[in-house]
Amino acid sequence: MVDATVDVIHRGGLECDQNYMIEGQTLGTRDEPNPDLDYEEIPVWNLVIDHPEATILWDTGSHHEALEGHWPEALSQAFYPHDAHEHRLDDDLEAAGYRLDDIDAVFQTHLHLDHAGGLEFFDGTDVPIYVHERELKFAYYSAKTDKGSGAYVLEDFDHDLNWEVVHRDREVHFTDVEFVRFPGHTPGLTGTVIHLDDDGTLVFTGDQVYQAPNYEAEEPLGASLLWGKTEWFDSLQRIKELERRHDAEVVYGHDTEQFSEIEDGWGN
Repeated sequence: MVDATVDVIHRGGLECDQNYMIEGQTLGTRDEPNPDLDYEEIPVWNLVIDHPEATILWDTGSHHEALEGHWPEALSQAFYPHDAHEHRLDDDLEAAGYRLDDIDAVFQTHLHLDHAGGLEFFDGTDVPIYVHERELKFAYYSAKTDKGSGAYVLEDFDHDLNWEVVHRDREVHFTDVEFVRFPGHTPGLTGTVIHLDDDGTLVFTGDQVYQAPNYEAEEPLGASLLWGKTEWFDSLQRIKELERRHDAEVVYGHDTEQFSEIEDGWGN
């Protein structure tokens, strides 16, 4: 167990069809072939892990110029980043009491557009950027071809960055902070398990789990955002085993209700 604090940094929201979050959230019937969709806002957030060995930024959110041409129009329409311009990474960090210079390491769960948009702030620096090998390869494959996932924006991550590539399914680079690969949403999606002195074990699933129904009812993510359904179910069981073994708190990627409960962070 480590004496560390975890701050939650609000990075704005995305407006989207909830069918992306939960497969088959809204389905037509014979009597109602065109039901109203659940079109709602989901939170985007980062963490700052103030660890005795490093101050770690966990994900970097959406790019602040997402609506000004940084995101392709089709992606802006699908996941409307209505307030991205109000959430520059450096400004949001400052509001939480941190400067960019305070960040010793960055950890990327994956490189989708709402998670890697702040990497440009580390262009040309020696700050290590932790990301899984499978994720880095898949992101470039997707962005450079018409295959893979359409949720990557090349300009988010194609910088002069000090990549610290994670190769295995579980790696420990800081005491009691484990980087654990949870493939499903993407092949290289990697969550984080932190064992805190006062708050016990936290499992940050990243986008392996968007919202409570994905976890509690095992309802998959929307199909277009699910790289591998079998892998997703396997990763879900792995997370549940971590929860049982450590009596852990499991934190989802984009759950509005849960976000309101975790905004104060841990260890503060």
